[in-house]
Amino acid sequence: QVQLVESGGGLVQPGGSLRLSCAASGSIFSFYAMGWYRQAPGKQRELVATITRSKMTNYVDAVKGRFTMSRDNAKNTVYLQMNSLKPEDTAVYYCVADRRFDELIAGTADYWGQGTQVTVSS
Repeated sequence: QVQLVESGGGLVQPGGSLRLSCAASGSIFSFYAMGWYRQAPGKQRELVATITRSKMTNYVDAVKGRFTMSRDNAKNTVYLQMNSLKPEDTAVYYCVADRRFDELIAGTADYWGQGTQVTVSS
């Protein structure tokens, strides 16, 4: 079992930055691939970023060059640094974890956080 708790969301102006954190507990964190999904009102859930156990990252085209995902296995935490935020980044962001990377990118990850709201507005 893995418990995931996100933090760091909030209201920010366009062009601003936020850093989301996701603290994991309950299992050996380094065994898990991690990811961030987001869901805006009226839209489908979208995979934003992933990081493998070996710390390889991947991003959806809409956030490439603006978002950076990282992990600190010593702290059992992953981060999503979001820069140059746009109104279209407004969504609830969810941290996910799974031992299998294919399950994580398929949206069927075993573990999901409760979500944190990010609102980009002037």
